[in-house]
Amino acid sequence: MKARPLQAATKLHHLAIQVVDLDRAEAFYAGLLGLPVLRRWEDGAGRPRSVWLQLDGGAFLALERCDEPGRQPAWSSPEAGLHLLAVEIAAADRAAWEARLDRAGHPKVQETDFTFYVRDPDGNRIGLSHHPTPAPGGG
Repeated sequence: MKARPLQAATKLHHLAIQVVDLDRAEAFYAGLLGLPVLRRWEDGAGRPRSVWLQLDGGAFLALERCDEPGRQPAWSSPEAGLHLLAVEIAAADRAAWEARLDRAGHPKVQETDFTFYVRDPDGNRIGLSHHPTPAPGGG
């Protein structure tokens, strides 16, 4: 019997980010960025462990609490890692997003013509992108 060719793994299922303060991370991703909460998980002691936030296409972002700042789980490596999480915004909303995040204590740290970058509460680089549509009046 011939083996069926594998289907390409091209669709994002989920992305997980370890965070020190789950409430603070949820306030950033759900409160500021507006990602809807899908589910909250507890650990064996009944403490909040994870919050899952909805992304388009059936994917989700998992915010996973780590108990110690900088702790790496056994399955990770200190070498290459997450470069950034980029979310899509409308080009016409760029200035409003920049102002909203700046007022909330997350100022722009870098930008290109199509994307600007901030840091989440744990220092992860977050891009807000409208590629390939240019922003009104430039980046």
